[in-house]
Amino acid sequence: MSDFRLSFEFFPTKTEEGHKKLLATRDMLATEMPEFFSVTYGAGGSTRDRTLSIVTEMNSMGIPAAPHLSCVGDSKAEIRDLLNIYKENGINRIVALRGDLPSGMKASSGELRYANELVEFIREETGDHFQLEVAAYPEMHPQAQNFENDLDNFVRKVEAGANSAITQYFYNIDSFYYFVDRVQAKGVQIPIVPGIMPITNYSKLARFSDACGAEIPRWIRKQLEAYGDDIESIQKFGEEVVTEMCQELVDQGVPGLHFYTLNQAAPNLAVWRNLELGEDA
Repeated sequence: MSDFRLSFEFFPTKTEEGHKKLLATRDMLATEMPEFFSVTYGAGGSTRDRTLSIVTEMNSMGIPAAPHLSCVGDSKAEIRDLLNIYKENGINRIVALRGDLPSGMKASSGELRYANELVEFIREETGDHFQLEVAAYPEMHPQAQNFENDLDNFVRKVEAGANSAITQYFYNIDSFYYFVDRVQAKGVQIPIVPGIMPITNYSKLARFSDACGAEIPRWIRKQLEAYGDDIESIQKFGEEVVTEMCQELVDQGVPGLHFYTLNQAAPNLAVWRNLELGEDA
């Protein structure tokens, strides 16, 4: 499994204390020698400066860092300037996204409206300098017209020049297999890496999932609800469920795993180490 890829995602913090905790988490996760860390980019570029700062700092610490870059609300000139800054700072991987619309912003804001246009623009400006990751939605993007339309949107991103894809997190493993089968039938050959969200807090997870369209299967919901405020039981159950899912994905030959860390080390390390892939991956 020498080509198996591990990666972890962070979000920019707002305080100095949060930043110190983020770097401590990064150091703990770095012991597993991931291929890269990614750092999110707030709606409409609201965390641009913090994302830039964190990515450049992380990238100088031994493991490559990849910024998320969205096109909503930004001009081509602004994106071009940011790409040049990333190149100057030794960044060679970007997660290219349309991005979430900030409250009150119209979908037409910015010169580039969709992720495939952003990918195409990055390729035009920088050639093959960047390894470009794009998003995939096994259970359909919440704003897509329908599933078939969403599949076609994904194919457009690949045809525009994406190197690989990271999925939205999911707990319905069949949805991942079905998505991969469908896009491969449309000619997609790039690696599609499952996004993994450890389960540590049911109320937060339910809120995230409702917003992004990631289904929590009924049997998982009911068990989590039954635990109420018993955080220890929720986390133990969550670790078992996510580990079993990841093990099946690995057994089926996925190209890697991408953990949505929520800036925490322990839940992600627990699942990863349960798989006992560290030495082989």
